[in-house]
Amino acid sequence: MNKAELISAIAEKAGLTKVDAGKALEAMMDTTIDTLKKGDKVTLIGFGTFSVTERAARKGRNPRTNKTIKIPAKKVAKFKAGAKMAL
Repeated sequence: MNKAELISAIAEKAGLTKVDAGKALEAMMDTTIDTLKKGDKVTLIGFGTFSVTERAARKGRNPRTNKTIKIPAKKVAKFKAGAKMAL
């Protein structure tokens, strides 16, 4: 499912217009991103938890040149599925 299909599904289930569903989805995504950038986590009971984790610096290999490169440490978003996500 892509973003447009998700917006259509949200609009149908919630009885909203596609424009309103799109605005709601964008607001949810923006708020989640802003919260993660602050270092906090977003927990949606039953659905899951978005959080930030640190990846340590490590050595990698450029597959084209086969040279060893240094991959810097960085923060990445992580998602842990909740109970309702059990398929």
